Amino acid sequence: MKKAIIFDSGTIINFSMNGLLNIIEELKKTFNGYFLITEEIKNEIVNKPLTIKRFEFEAIRIEDIIDRKILELPYKIITKKELDKKTEEIFYLLNHSYYARGEFMKIVSKGEVSAIALSILLTEKGIDNVVAIDERTTRLLCENPQNLQKIFNNKLHTEVLMKRDVSFLKNIKIIRSSELVYVAYKKGLFRFKNNVLEALLYATKYKGCSISFEEIEKMKKL
Repeated sequence: MKKAIIFDSGTIINFSMNGLLNIIEELKKTFNGYFLITEEIKNEIVNKPLTIKRFEFEAIRIEDIIDRKILELPYKIITKKELDKKTEEIFYLLNHSYYARGEFMKIVSKGEVSAIALSILLTEKGIDNVVAIDERTTRLLCENPQNLQKIFNNKLHTEVLMKRDVSFLKNIKIIRSSELVYVAYKKGLFRFKNNVLEALLYATKYKGCSISFEEIEKMKKL
């Protein structure tokens, strides 16, 4: 298989909280490619939540689709050593890229970075891929790091400096849970009819997907 979707923890949690884990399985049947997670992401969505009663059942449900190979670790394609090395390199660089008030800003988690690192390694091996990520900061790092700098300036009410070149991220393709449910809707994977697309898009938004109201209106008209 020469294509893959790499899932960040936020996207999987979004699907889980909206009762849509079965849609990931249905999408996999039509995709003819890999649905991948990293160990860091598995730790965030399964290992840690299994120790917290409030999140235990959700973690069990997610663990089930991993056990059934709907979501897989990437070690059929790359080694753990090369992924860990790339993750550490990018994690350090990104968390030393934006500087404000005398210190570097910690802006990304290890899980998000591991997904980015995996994307870069898969591309090097000729495997077309996208990263499913709902979190705005990581998405803007890839798509528009200068705009992210402006957002930080406004949010912190101080000058934020960019100290590193992050242009190596520009070729990473990002998809959100909102686009995934849109694709599932277009493929007829939902049995509901009345206003289901609008309901789905708002459901993803209110469970953490960084999609604007304007984007939702545009997607409804596509």
